[in-house]
Amino acid sequence: MHATICSDDNQKYGAISSTHGFVTVKSEFGWVEVNGVKYENDIILHVDGTITKRKKKKSKDLKSLYGHTPLSERELDFLSEEKPDVVYIGTGHNAALPITPEAISILKKYETVILPTQEITEKIDQEHRKTVALIHVTC
Repeated sequence: MHATICSDDNQKYGAISSTHGFVTVKSEFGWVEVNGVKYENDIILHVDGTITKRKKKKSKDLKSLYGHTPLSERELDFLSEEKPDVVYIGTGHNAALPITPEAISILKKYETVILPTQEITEKIDQEHRKTVALIHVTC
């Protein structure tokens, strides 16, 4: 059974584990499933195991420049507090999520893996380090 979760931008969905060694992540176009819980929006998997909705409203005004709401530096301020060993960015099923140059500059401070979402989910399943994952669920 899959639970569809909806919330406002500030609500945390809950913890999935204290370490990421036992995380199971699957995705199809329009959703991502983490340890059996289905999310129908972009998510962030945090170092502490919590999952939050991606706050893409912070980057919405850049949509006209990129044709799609990009991942911008405005969404990555939490990385300096969490200090992950690795950051995974799932760019969607057609790898269409643009990433601003300023966001790339921030991501260069961390080991970062940027791949289409279906490829990133396979890598997260194998990860045992302190991990942050930002997963785009559509294009």
